[in-house]
Amino acid sequence: MEPAPAGSLPLMETGAESAAEKLTLVLVDDHVVVRSALKVLLESEPDLEVVAEAGTADDAIRYVGAHKPDVLVLDLNMPGRPSLEAIPDIQAASPDTKIVILTMRNEPAFARQALQAGVMGYVLKEAADTELVLAVRRAADGDTYLQPSLYQHLADKDKAEGRTGRTLSDREVEVMRLIALGHTNAEIADRLFLSVRTVESHRASIQKKLDIGSRAELVRYALDQGLISA
Repeated sequence: MEPAPAGSLPLMETGAESAAEKLTLVLVDDHVVVRSALKVLLESEPDLEVVAEAGTADDAIRYVGAHKPDVLVLDLNMPGRPSLEAIPDIQAASPDTKIVILTMRNEPAFARQALQAGVMGYVLKEAADTELVLAVRRAADGDTYLQPSLYQHLADKDKAEGRTGRTLSDREVEVMRLIALGHTNAEIADRLFLSVRTVESHRASIQKKLDIGSRAELVRYALDQGLISA
């Protein structure tokens, strides 16, 4: 049997003993203590199961290919091959696996680059205890999640540069930014002092005008158009 790579746990066998309804995860971070804490956090949820852990981007490719997990939680900065550079190979190894970046890098430029590379979530380590489980669930459902605490950085920059959507009203631009940043309709309604029904109406209008159906498409459009940017 091939020995496990340094800094990682041996590949774990998958089988009928794993509950079929559980979301399976591969956890990749070069710090063993961090991985251990994250595993405890994730597996405190009854429907989440960490099936493998690794410490490098290259090991992430191997483990994702072996386990075909629902979600990969991937540290952005690790020794060796850069995580973003490895994403195409990770996606090739398991096209259906969604990727959530967990990082200490709070610069919006890194979030934008990660989302453009195809990841479904971007969470700061300092907020992992409150944001990571939500990001994992959203990613598994096919929705993009950008940590809401990054909103002010993006919004301030957009306002300073006078960025707006060409086909959207000012209010629709506000709603679209918040949707793209991962807020629910109820959270947007509370932030903008609107009713949930009004937010739903704006959302439907945005999707109709832009011919966009999913949150992932909406986020990518917002990034491309500069509605959220670094």
